[in-house]
Amino acid sequence: MRAITLGPSGTYSHRAARSIAADIEFSESVTGIVERVAAEEFERGVIPIENSIEGSVTESLDALAEYDVAVVKEIVTPIRHALLAQGPEFEVVASHAQALAQCRSYLESSYPDVVLESVSSTARGVEQARNDPTVAAIARPDNSGEQLDVLAKDIQDRSSNATRFVVVAPTGERSAAGGKTSLIIYPEADHPGLLLELLEPFAERDINLSRIESRPSGDRLGDYLFHIDINAGLYEERTQRALEEIETVVQAGWVRRLGSYDTKHVLE
Repeated sequence: MRAITLGPSGTYSHRAARSIAADIEFSESVTGIVERVAAEEFERGVIPIENSIEGSVTESLDALAEYDVAVVKEIVTPIRHALLAQGPEFEVVASHAQALAQCRSYLESSYPDVVLESVSSTARGVEQARNDPTVAAIARPDNSGEQLDVLAKDIQDRSSNATRFVVVAPTGERSAAGGKTSLIIYPEADHPGLLLELLEPFAERDINLSRIESRPSGDRLGDYLFHIDINAGLYEERTQRALEEIETVVQAGWVRRLGSYDTKHVLE
């Protein structure tokens, strides 16, 4: 199975992708991953969707709304950041924006004067640190290799730091089986009580929502779509009835069933 994820080699995304595929290629952007899976260039793509400290990855949410793909699995992995550099003196810390944010308190207290540089991935920051002694990186400690020293471990602001990834596939791989389901609802309408009308069908059928988030549709100011995760499968009659009721509410818009899936926990 061929999979694509954020690169280069050594990212947290790479670790997650290794749990579902041996043949892995890399992309510099989440949008590029979803686009290429939608075009059936790859059988699977692995993208970060949510972090326990920094919340949702908005590029991932927007890509799932733009391209029609299936979500076939979620992968949850703990995030343990380390500070890597050629030596104790450096001027810049380079890493993915999410990693920098997850270590904000440590950086502000220990290195208040360094420049923070956002790059496309944690592994890309490691590459810069290997090539430039004035640059440090935030990444997995085993990314240090022989060229970099591990100056500090577990520098994330919270020890419970974890990231949720989703595995995307072409739409033909969409499944109704699984304990969780991801949906996108675009009402293309706005009136008092609309959100309540969208949520009541789940509550009335005892379906728990594990996540709900609004994102701009991109069509006009104040126009939103909703990303919703529920703890129920599409195969369940209660889920089917709830979605049928919601579709009558959003007749001008649409409901996208990304798919049902189970969770895999990856430690290494």
